[in-house]
Amino acid sequence: MITYPICHKDDIPENSARGFSLEARSGEIAFFVIRKNAKYFAYVNSCPHTNINLEWVPDRFLDINNELIQCSLHGAKFQIEDGYCIFGPCLGQKLKSLEIRIKENHLQLITND
Repeated sequence: MITYPICHKDDIPENSARGFSLEARSGEIAFFVIRKNAKYFAYVNSCPHTNINLEWVPDRFLDINNELIQCSLHGAKFQIEDGYCIFGPCLGQKLKSLEIRIKENHLQLITND
């Protein structure tokens, strides 16, 4: 298990998301973290339909109501809590989740590489 620092937990405001990229031993990881109801959720920044980045502008991963993750290309929508697609061309598929933890008020990405 290897941990990588991401940011201070307060760098991501409630009901918002932030994109990151880091160099892990296995290669570059592009991902984003969402803060909702004081919980943090992390996913690989890749739509299961086309394998493109999800955001249309930097850090804009959520729909207009900040309730769902939305793909910028075809408008697919995913639940924040589990990454499950509930609308769009990848209906029924899921985003790839990543493990994160909070240590001393900082978020860390946990990998197996």
